[in-house]
This record gives sequence, C-alpha cells and structure tokens, in this order.
Amino acid sequence: MTSTLRTVPRLALRAPATAKLSALRLPAASTLALARAYSSQQRQYQLPRTRKAGTGGILGVLAAGALAGWYFYSKQQDETPAWKKVNYQNVYKDIADLLEDENYDDGSYGPVFVRLAWHSSGTYDKKTRTGGSSGATIRHAPESEHGANAGLDVARRRLEPLKQKYRNISYGDLYTLAGVVGVQELGGPTVQWRPGRSDKLADACTPDGRLPDAAQGADHVRDIFYRMGFDDREIAALVGAHALGRCHTTRSGYDGPWNASPTTFTNFFYTELLENTWVQKKWDGPKQFVDKPTGAFMMLPADMAFKTDPRFRTYIELYARDQDTFFNDFSAAFAKLLELGVKFPEDAPTYRFKTLD
Repeated sequence: MTSTLRTVPRLALRAPATAKLSALRLPAASTLALARAYSSQQRQYQLPRTRKAGTGGILGVLAAGALAGWYFYSKQQDETPAWKKVNYQNVYKDIADLLEDENYDDGSYGPVFVRLAWHSSGTYDKKTRTGGSSGATIRHAPESEHGANAGLDVARRRLEPLKQKYRNISYGDLYTLAGVVGVQELGGPTVQWRPGRSDKLADACTPDGRLPDAAQGADHVRDIFYRMGFDDREIAALVGAHALGRCHTTRSGYDGPWNASPTTFTNFFYTELLENTWVQKKWDGPKQFVDKPTGAFMMLPADMAFKTDPRFRTYIELYARDQDTFFNDFSAAFAKLLELGVKFPEDAPTYRFKTLD
C-alpha cells in the first residue's frame, strides 16, 4: 500500500479526489488511504485566509490619521502665545472705525483714546519698576477711580466689544494701540508700536498721584515726568497732545478745548500758548485760563508753566514754528511712553500702521 501511494503523481493530489480515485481503480482500502493523504497535502498547500478590506477599514485608518493631525495641530496652537494669534492690522482698522460719532463730544473718540493710552502708561516709576501700560490696571478700582482718570470709562466701554472680538489681545495692548490710532487717524505722526503686554489684577493698581496734576507748575511737571525717565524736550513734546480734545466740568472740573480744531492733531497747542493772550477765567470752577479775545479756548495752570519756564519755553518755541520737528519728537516720546516698564517677548515685532485714508 505504501508503494502504491508513492507512485501517485503530485499532480494527482491537486486534482478532484473523486475523479483521480476513479481513474486509479484502487481497492477500497487504498482509496481511503489516498483520500486521507490528499486531505493532508491540501492543508499544506492552502494559503491563509484573509479578511476582505472594506470601506470601514479605510475610514478607520483615515480617522486615526486625522485624529493624530488634530492632536499635533492643537498642541501647537496651545503652545502659541496669545499675542501671536492676533491680526493687529485688523484691530487697528476696527478701532479706527469706532472713532467717529457725531453724538459724542466734538464728533470723535480719538482724543479720549489718546488720553486712555497716556494715563494707562504714565503711572510708571523707574525706581520701583511698577506701573505702566503692561497690566492695564487702569480698568480696575481704585486706579480707575483716581481723579485724573475721570471719564476714561467712556473710552474703555467703547473698546470693550473689540476685546470680546479679539479675545487673545490683552487690555494693555488694546488701550495703547487705541492711542496710536487716535494720534494717526486724526492727522498726527506715525507712532511705532509693539504687542506683547500682559494683563494684571486689581492688586497691581498703582497709588494715586502718579499722573500730572493740572493745577501745578513746572517743578511738579518735572517731578512726574522725571520719575518715568523723560527729559525736558520729551516732556514738552508730549504736552503737545493737548491739541486734541477738551476738558469737561463733569470729569476734571475744567472746561473747554485748547484750540479751534480739537479733533485734528497739529502744533496748535504751542502756537496758541505763545501767540494768544491768556487771562484767568472768572467762574466758580478751578483756576484756569481763557483766551482774552473770545474766551472760547482754555489753558491749564500746568500748561502755562511751559510758557513761563525758560527751559521748557525753548522747546515750545521750536515746536510752534516747526510742526515737522514736533511730529518727529512726539512720535518718539509717545512710543517710549507706551512701552515704559513693559517686558516684551524677544520676538515681538514693531508695527508702523498705515492710516485708513
């Protein structure tokens, strides 16, 4: 029997069992043995069975890949500093769109935006390295309630919808950028600006008395500005911002604009201060001065100090006759003011925004 099986060709093992067994005409016992051998041989040559790949398997692979991609993307997004996620040119444009309002003051929020940026930055103390625009503590009490900051809630409320729209921008960046917009869009010089300020809580509020007192003279003005790190020329340039806006009895107690164009950034503060005749206003309010010819314009006691102090007057005369020099000096001094005490990221870019017109 064994010899019979060994003579069966290999091909016969791959043929249908019934056909080959019939052709060989083997005895029944041999037939049974041959069938068993065929079955065993078939198992040796049989390929392993595989599952047919369907759409479910393909989708599974794609889903896994998408999940991995999302993970790495979200991880990268989470590690990106918030200030880098903001399109500041868009913020600039949106602030500029908020400026005009015929129902507010002289028709523009620009002057109060400049004042907000100024007062949020002018609290810096170079000795203690406290205060300044980084932190935006001007939005917290008690700093928001300091007398010098009266009325600035109007500016903060006007800007708040943009903080909600651009959630990654800090209040410090928003308030200072609003000041840049106010200067530039009202005809002033280009002011370079950098992002990267952080926000702080109310416990970081600065004490009252760090901002200039309009009722004081030259010595007080120098004390305030020297504390921040400015010299006489920079101080004289910064006061030129009084070309914008007006005083309100409901805020500072004083009343009136400094000149006839309170929504245009010019050197008119200096020309009016030097060329007009100023007399003390007769009223029940705080001491201030008005122009003798019309009584329509005003100067604060601190403003008059720039006319009477010899060192300050040198720069007042310079800016009165040369607006370009004033613009250049103001641009540099205002940019410095907005950055006092700020620890910017090393890769924070410097912007020079174009005006909308």
